[in-house]
Amino acid sequence: MNAISFLGNSTMKPAYRLFMTRKNPSFFGCAKHHHSLASNLSRNYSTFDRNRESAAYPFRVLCSRGGINGTQKAFCAPSIDFGHSRIISRSYYGVCTTKSDRAGYILACIAPKVQQYSTSVETRVNDKNFERIYVQNGIGVKPLVVERIDKDENVIGEEESRLGVAAPEDLEGGKGVEISTPRREESDMEKEAWRLLKDSVVMYCGTPVGTVAANDPGDKTPLNYDQVFIRDFVPSALAFLLKGEGEIVRNFLLHTLQLQSWEKTVDCYSPGQGLMPASFKVRSVPLDDNKHEEVLDPDFGESAIGRVAPVDSGLWWIILLRAYGKITGDYTLQERVDVQTGIKLILNLCLSDGFDMFPTLLVTDGSCMIDRRMGIHGHPLEIQALFYSALRCSREMLAVTDGSKNLVRAVNNRLSALSFHIREYYWVDMKKINEIYRYKTEEYSMDATNKFNIYPEQIPLWLMDWIPEEGGYMLGNLQPAHMDFRFFTLGNLWSVVSSLGTPKQNEAILNMIEAKWDDLVGNMPLKICYPALEYDDWRIITGSDPKNTPWSYHNGGSWPTLLWQFTLACLKMGRTDLAEKAVALAEKRLQVDRWPEYYDTRTGKFIGKQSRLYQTWTIAGFLTSKILVENPKMASLLFWEEDYELLENCVCGLSKTGRKKCSRGAAKSQILV
Repeated sequence: MNAISFLGNSTMKPAYRLFMTRKNPSFFGCAKHHHSLASNLSRNYSTFDRNRESAAYPFRVLCSRGGINGTQKAFCAPSIDFGHSRIISRSYYGVCTTKSDRAGYILACIAPKVQQYSTSVETRVNDKNFERIYVQNGIGVKPLVVERIDKDENVIGEEESRLGVAAPEDLEGGKGVEISTPRREESDMEKEAWRLLKDSVVMYCGTPVGTVAANDPGDKTPLNYDQVFIRDFVPSALAFLLKGEGEIVRNFLLHTLQLQSWEKTVDCYSPGQGLMPASFKVRSVPLDDNKHEEVLDPDFGESAIGRVAPVDSGLWWIILLRAYGKITGDYTLQERVDVQTGIKLILNLCLSDGFDMFPTLLVTDGSCMIDRRMGIHGHPLEIQALFYSALRCSREMLAVTDGSKNLVRAVNNRLSALSFHIREYYWVDMKKINEIYRYKTEEYSMDATNKFNIYPEQIPLWLMDWIPEEGGYMLGNLQPAHMDFRFFTLGNLWSVVSSLGTPKQNEAILNMIEAKWDDLVGNMPLKICYPALEYDDWRIITGSDPKNTPWSYHNGGSWPTLLWQFTLACLKMGRTDLAEKAVALAEKRLQVDRWPEYYDTRTGKFIGKQSRLYQTWTIAGFLTSKILVENPKMASLLFWEEDYELLENCVCGLSKTGRKKCSRGAAKSQILV
């Protein structure tokens, strides 16, 4: 079975649809405008130019609370709320003016700078494999999507959603699963956590669009902690979704999509199209006549520490998009033309050809949760695990058409190669360490055992005594002549959640965490990495980073937000006892310590010396974990099982180059159950 045919038989949503009211055909606000989008573009350049001159922040999405003129009524966009619509006139800056309208739910995103902000992009893999991404009517702008959600659509209603009803099509028998929350009274700690989470919500144009990173009322210098970060919002989004409140997540997904390909620059250089921002902030811009416009101001890394673009933002966005559909049962969002195009742009950015020979993503330091220099440049496990998850999500959500089949084939090929590469070369246990210990170096043949020319002297002394007899883990990084043997928690947990590791490997990862509980969990779940860089290693690798001192922050600090991912991994592998133990441990201190960002010392005993208090993803991670532990069936909507068909899809077998067959057959016999 080839890559395309087996995907076509998998659970797939139909191609995107257009929803519009039959009662009111003049859905753009007046009948004379609804027949043609293209005719409206040229007539409104003057309005767009006037708005551009009045705005103080270029490349921002604006929302005006002022009056609505006749021209603006021609263009409509959603409040992203079931039951209301929002009128938008989107200029070069994205100015939007609001008006309530119960008739429908409409989006028209228009940008006159066609060449500068085009989402019509031709992408290739090996010059042939990628499709041409296009939008309706041949207009190379953010695509027009007209959407009407009627009562008879197969979308779970608000009341059902609040009761926790999910209807994923890929569960056994293709039937929905009813997940009911136990009716127990929330503890005072949970009540406070929900209050704090809701207090952190950011409003834009009168609708919720995300949560700030931290909301400490006593913090006089919030820096960028008052922004909405894509990666930080994920646990908040899951908490809201599991609670039955999906509006804020839908808003977040659509608004960040509108920020996707804006050309932010560093030193006159623009990043690749499809890049998602690391964060955004809502600003208020004064206009004439005492009016104000709200501005969505994105940060693509040009103002971050190190000026590094976020590699993980787009990957988290795709993962959250899938979670939204799975939990709410509302798949119409991922079927929209603009959302489908956004997925394709992210994939195009990640799957583009380069100089690298490996299927893993090559990234620089500071491009993920560890956003400072920590020696993770190259092919860090965290990015590879998220990349694998995003590819699996995309394969589920992409509409398979003649125009997308080459992209789908590229996704399947990359999934196959990536899973083999990580399982075979990143895995470390007692047996593998002994093998590396006896490596021969300078091997040039195709049959070399030491394929990456790893020197046995690289095995650190701490590891030889630390690794348990039973258990193992994915090492932190791999590139020529370099293995990073540190244990990185997020990458390992997400390898379990996404089934990037084999079933035996996933079980061994949790066994190792249990065996090394005092080191990896201690007084507060969970260490971001182990061990910390100390002495000369700290000075050389981190550059003597005053924040990443040993056993603090990213350098061996304990991060409570990792609790929800640990819980998800444990529930997948049937280790509910470990999840409950970790949640109970966090429950003892988080409220008392005022919900810190991270903890310091080897055992996580002290609040981090520069830790922000009332950290939102600490709060949300705790709430999400509590819900998942009490409702394990909900966890099944968020993780992936082993895909055995994918393992048969070997790129080498499709090659016509005459090269020797790869070692996949031998590897499968060794590592697969």
